[in-house]
Amino acid sequence: MVAAVSLLQGAPLMAQTVRDLKELSVDQLLDIHVTSVSKRSEPLSGAPASIYVISADAIRRSGATTLPEALRLAPNLQVARADSVQYAISARGFNNAIGNKLLVLVDGRTIYTPLFSGVFWDQQDILLEDIDRIEVISGPGAALWGANAVNGVINVITRSAQDTQGTLINAYGGNDERGGAVRYGTTIGDGAVRMYAKYSELDPTQRADGGSILDDWRRGQIGFRADWARGDDGFTVQGDAYKGDSVPRGFVGAFELTEVEVSGANLLGRWRRQTASGGELQLQAYLDHSERDDALFYRPTADIVDIDFQYAATGDKHKVLWGAGYRYGHDDVDPGFVTIFVPESRTMQWGNLFVQDEMRLSETVGATLGLKLESNDYTGVEVLPSVRLAWKPSESHLVWATLARAVRAPARYDRDVRFPGFPPFFVVGGPNFESEVANVIELGFRGQPTSKLNYTVTTFVHLWDKLRSGTSLPVQLENKIEGEVYGVEAWAEYQPASFVVVSAGLTVMNEDLKLKRGSTDPVGVDNNTLRNDPDHEWSLRSRFDLSRNLQFDLQLRRIGALPAPVVPAYSELEARLAWLPNEKIEVSLVGRNLLHSNHVEYGDAVSRSQFERNFYGQVRWHF
Repeated sequence: MVAAVSLLQGAPLMAQTVRDLKELSVDQLLDIHVTSVSKRSEPLSGAPASIYVISADAIRRSGATTLPEALRLAPNLQVARADSVQYAISARGFNNAIGNKLLVLVDGRTIYTPLFSGVFWDQQDILLEDIDRIEVISGPGAALWGANAVNGVINVITRSAQDTQGTLINAYGGNDERGGAVRYGTTIGDGAVRMYAKYSELDPTQRADGGSILDDWRRGQIGFRADWARGDDGFTVQGDAYKGDSVPRGFVGAFELTEVEVSGANLLGRWRRQTASGGELQLQAYLDHSERDDALFYRPTADIVDIDFQYAATGDKHKVLWGAGYRYGHDDVDPGFVTIFVPESRTMQWGNLFVQDEMRLSETVGATLGLKLESNDYTGVEVLPSVRLAWKPSESHLVWATLARAVRAPARYDRDVRFPGFPPFFVVGGPNFESEVANVIELGFRGQPTSKLNYTVTTFVHLWDKLRSGTSLPVQLENKIEGEVYGVEAWAEYQPASFVVVSAGLTVMNEDLKLKRGSTDPVGVDNNTLRNDPDHEWSLRSRFDLSRNLQFDLQLRRIGALPAPVVPAYSELEARLAWLPNEKIEVSLVGRNLLHSNHVEYGDAVSRSQFERNFYGQVRWHF
């Protein structure tokens, strides 16, 4: 029975007891269990990786209304807003609008597009109240998660249906966005189910000259999740369907830029079993269909089928995890005004085998050896090894180090893209494009000197080879950039009194890249389709419980200048004041971008969006 309850409540394979994180102190936060580092449940305090956990309560108190805005809470991520709904998000550099070195998952479902190995953020929405936590790893995770988990992994984990019972109504509105959601959860027999619907609207942004950018956006989404248990087996079925669109975007000469339209649906099933010998197995499969109609860039329709199996066995000194996976993808990409893909349709397959052994070398020292073999249609089998060492000199301190090899496998964009969308072409794809390779060295330290303070410091070096470059006209994409990216990530939380928590984060990074001998790339390494990164950023957050039913939150962030195209350094402040008259109702007022009437975060000076100071009010009602 205990096993059944655990399976019902759990996240994939490694069930974490779902708790209301708003009740946790800074001391208790390091005891929460994470699953993204080793695909097992383990305390955050003992996880040997640069991992930051965004809790459900932190999301609620941030005032975020979208997933990308919630990701700003992670000090080890770079988040730059490009227009009303588009974002550039990365870790440890290489941030751009088509960033491709960060793996993003929602409940085990990979959400990057095989078109360019990145995420269409305007096609990814989630009811934030359903999120249990977001685990953000900066650094390689390829030995477990595969190619594209090069600079990091974002793992969004939602609550089980058992933990979202009753009705939730959420409504918000302000001077540049508005929306609402309804969720209902109930028990059925030995299980539980929830359903939701949400809708949002975003107003257009403006250029620096005051001209309006036609990026108004509307979207709606519905979904469900069911969890149930039977004996030693646990089952989850969940799915979502969405649709969004912009307004018509005018003309380029005689060519009409119609509205951008996106739609899609996904369905995921997961079976978990705890065996009599103490092992745990998991079988997961999902379908993902997406459509995008963007007359300027491309019009892809894509279908993904993904199957994954894993088994975990625990011994006295070894914890072995092994598994296999298969992924099938097919797309049809109709041309846009500036790009065309040749061929327009392609079917691709990926397969993988992996094994990981966590070894206890002594009472205080452990080692984790991992290896993944992953095949793709472009480059064959990629070998993705890693070695992690962890030393706990005391219960409250952890020293860890990592050596790993990770790759970013070619995507359709690297091999098949043509520019513009009609001949003669200036860019003619990359028929010989290979995987981009990173050999990574990390050294980290996590400590909790008192019950009121915890901190994490990580130094890293990514030794890059075969990064994407171009040639002279007509441009072919090839792999003739190499170099190093190195830096330090650090964050801390301090709770000087029961009613206040202060958090701080800092990332300092240097990119030392160069063209390889023989390259004819006329742009060089300062190519904004490769990277446009600040050399530093920092953030401060504070959470005050002014009284039993009054909360006040502040977030200050500083982002260094972007080099090319130049975006000046900026600081911005968010504030939230919330009144909770009882346990069922929350009324809040949020102010964003309070330091300036407007600012820019990404893009070239002529066409980029400015983001204005804005306010909105929000009501949440649980019953």
